[in-house]
Formats: sequence, C-alpha cells, structure tokens
Amino acid sequence: MKPTRSSYDVVVVGGGHNGLVAAAYLGRAGRSVLVLERQAGTGGAAVSAAVFDGVDARLSRYSYLVSLLPRQIIEELGLAFVTRRRRISSYTPVGAGGLLVDTGSAERTRESFVRLTGSDQDFVAWQRLYARTGRLAERVFPTLTRPLPSRAELRRVVDDDLVWAALFERPLGELIESAFVDDTVRGVVLTDALIGTFTQAHDPTLRQNRCFLYHVIGNGTGDWDVPVGGMGALTDALADAARAAGAEIVTDCPVTGIETDGRTAEVSYPDGVVGAGHVLVNAAPHELARLLGAPAEPKPEGAQLKINMLLTRLPRLRDGSVDPREAFAGTFHIGESYSQLDRAYGEAAIGRIPSAPPSEIYCHTLTDPSILSPELAAQGAHTLTLFGLHTPAKLFAKDPAGVKAELVKATIAQLDSVLAEPISECLAMDERGAPCLEAKTPLDLEHEVGLPGGHIFHRDLAFPYRADEDATDPAVRWGVSTGRPNVFLCGAGAVRGGGVSGIPGHNAAMAVLEPHP
Repeated sequence: MKPTRSSYDVVVVGGGHNGLVAAAYLGRAGRSVLVLERQAGTGGAAVSAAVFDGVDARLSRYSYLVSLLPRQIIEELGLAFVTRRRRISSYTPVGAGGLLVDTGSAERTRESFVRLTGSDQDFVAWQRLYARTGRLAERVFPTLTRPLPSRAELRRVVDDDLVWAALFERPLGELIESAFVDDTVRGVVLTDALIGTFTQAHDPTLRQNRCFLYHVIGNGTGDWDVPVGGMGALTDALADAARAAGAEIVTDCPVTGIETDGRTAEVSYPDGVVGAGHVLVNAAPHELARLLGAPAEPKPEGAQLKINMLLTRLPRLRDGSVDPREAFAGTFHIGESYSQLDRAYGEAAIGRIPSAPPSEIYCHTLTDPSILSPELAAQGAHTLTLFGLHTPAKLFAKDPAGVKAELVKATIAQLDSVLAEPISECLAMDERGAPCLEAKTPLDLEHEVGLPGGHIFHRDLAFPYRADEDATDPAVRWGVSTGRPNVFLCGAGAVRGGGVSGIPGHNAAMAVLEPHP
C-alpha cells in the first residue's frame, strides 16, 4: 500500500492506539488524514497475539490493562469495546499467609489487614488514603481531556491542601511512611509509583509521585480493568473507527524524516514524500528529534520485565485460606514489600540484577476467558502476565541474552518461593514441546515496538498541568507542543501521556481543530 494523495490536512506518524484516536477524531471533523505505520499492522504496544506455536490463545502481548481510557473517547468514537472490573484489587503472599484487598468487602479486607499486621491501624489508614485519592480522581480525571490547566488552576481543582502537598510537592515516601507502619502494606502502596518508572520512594524529582498520580486517577476511580477480547480488541476497534471516518492507514511504511517551515510540512518514507498541514507524532520525543534532525534529549530508559505465560491450571498457594482464583484475579505482588523494593532499586542502580526481583502478576482469563479457544477454556487453562520492576535497560547492555536468561530465572524462582508448587509444573507446552513462557526486556521493546530504551511511557511522566499561565498556543493549551507550530505530539510522551488512554491522541486532535489566534 501507498498513500493515495500527495498531501493531506494531517499526517499521523505511528498507528498505535493514540495515533488511531487522533485519526478518527480528525477524520470525523472532515480533515483528510493519513496514518503511516512502520509495522505490518496497527496497534503498537496495545496488541493481541497468538504468542505460542500451535496454541489458540491471544495474549495482550505488551500492554495489558486499561485504566486511563476515558468513557468519553469510547462513546464519541462509537467503539465496540468494553472492559471488566476486577473485584479483587490485590493479594500479597507473606509467609504462610497474605494480604487480600477485596473491593467488594471492606470487612473481609479489614480482617486480612488485622491477620497480617496485628491491628486495624493500617487498614484505617488505607481507607483514609484511598478515600482521598478517590476524591482526587473524581476531580482530576475529567481535566485530562480538556485544555491543560495551569498549576494554580489544577490546585484549585484538587481542593485539598494535604493531598496537594503529599502528591505534588513532597516525595511520596514521606506520605507512605507517615501513614502506614507495616512493611508489606507500605510496599503495596508504593508499587503504583513504580510501574514503568525506575525510581524510589524518596526521589526528590518526584518521578514516583507522577507515576502514582496516574495510577490512582484512572477513569475517576483508580480501577485497572481488563480489556474484553484482549488489548487488540481496542486497537482493532480504533482502526475501524479511523477508516470509517475516512482516514487512510498505510502499514509497512516507516517514516524516515519530517521537514516543516511551521505552516506546511513534508513527511518522508522509503518510497516517497507526502505533504501535510499538520503532523501528529505518535512516537517518543527522542524519536521525533531524530526525524526532525534536531538535537535529542537524553535517551529514556525503561526498567521493566514482561513475562507472558499460559498454564494448564493455576498453581496452588502456600496460603490455604485464599483461592488461587481470587489471588490471581487482582494484582498478585511478589517481593514488593517496602524494604524489598528499596533493596532491589539499590542493587539495580549500581548495575546488578536484583537478588530478589520484585514483580506482580494478574490472570486475564479469570475475568475474560474469551482470549482462549473454547477447548482451552474448558480444559481449565489460564494466562498469567508478570510485570517485573527495577530492571533498567542498562542491565542488559553488555550481554542482552545472558542477562535476560539470568533475570527470568531469578524472577521465576522468586515466584516459586511464594507458591506451594513450582510454576513450571503448571506451564502448558506449545506444539514443539516448549514451555509456554516468553519474556520481554526493555531492549526487546525497543527492537520490536520502537520504544527508545524500552520506556513504556516514552519518557518520564509529567504532572498534568502547564507552566505557562497565559498560554494561547493551541498545542501548549492541549499539552502536545513540540516547539514546531504544526508538529504535535500525540503519543505517550505528551503531557498527560502514558498508559493505554487515547488521551494524547484526543488532545492532539483538539489542538489541530482549535483555531490559532
């Protein structure tokens, strides 16, 4: 396929979910739109794939849960896409017991806290903290699809001086340590500040605070939901919506350069060049600099390990009081107490594989078995998705394959340490007789999905406000500015980017459609 025209109102670079959102909105607004995608299909990191040879299971291979996608985008674009809520928020094994957080039963959760900690002190503190972040979510989440507020404006929206100081001004570790006593409870809270972010509780740059904020405000509730049909169901629906709106999508077409004079632009690809009034870039700012021939900011660094597994059955737990179907339905924390997370960060920061790699797991098929064939589902098969923390890209630089193998072995050993049986006894086999387990490091994500440094947010997340109190430039007002008047970011590297949300795509489209003064 090739573009059918020599120029378009808008050229979107990258057919990931944000680029498709932007294309759909702009097409519906009557703009001529071209999407250029370097891979053979659309979706970017939000795709489903039959990962294991001869096995009829379509896993969400890279990204896997949905929290930040606004209902507004689903409804406005008419997407045939739904998510399901997980009743169990988390389970954390500790010795022969564990901590279960059941959002459907406060009393059951309180009893679990008391068994673990010896009192309900941390439970009360937990209820108090998440009541306040719930109110924060209700107030902040709707602003993400509106013009970007100034810092002062967002503070007025938050309308809670204690929460503002704790989350926007002081390191998150201070809040956690003042509110909670138990090491396990503190760690469970901290994990939301570390997903995709290599940092620690007292980082003065507040990277951990920004990550925590985005994890607790999603959908105005903080819930992380399961995409029915897998993550590819979302991007397939978005591609359909973009095409229905008139957008052209050309795959197997990597963009090689962008030139702009601020009014018009030219986008180069291997077989030619196409003109554009606006260019929306659904790629990391580091990659955008290369395309523009501009000096790049330091390359971002991802710090996560993703392991996808298919099981013949769920493993037995050391904690006999909890059904594995509940324990794995939410987020299953491994080696993620507060002190364990701090130790793992310190080891990784000096270039060592963590001695006890922290990770968390969830089971998609307990909430949505549709990603399995009817035969696999009837046999009791399940998927497990493991997300490992504190594994920065630099660990793999000298020996990518060797370090990856060592890390996977250590991570699985850490998982086995909290189970009543080795996970290997539950792994399904593919048609070649190999275990159904695949692992992705930051270097794999860079190579396969085009994420510089394997950073899943394209770069460090930003607080959802602007510094310029009097911004009139539409790109600045919507948080998608690149410094070029007609080149906008529409991917995770935009302000209010990160996660599977569609928000940067929506906001870039709104900036294009907003008249410039």
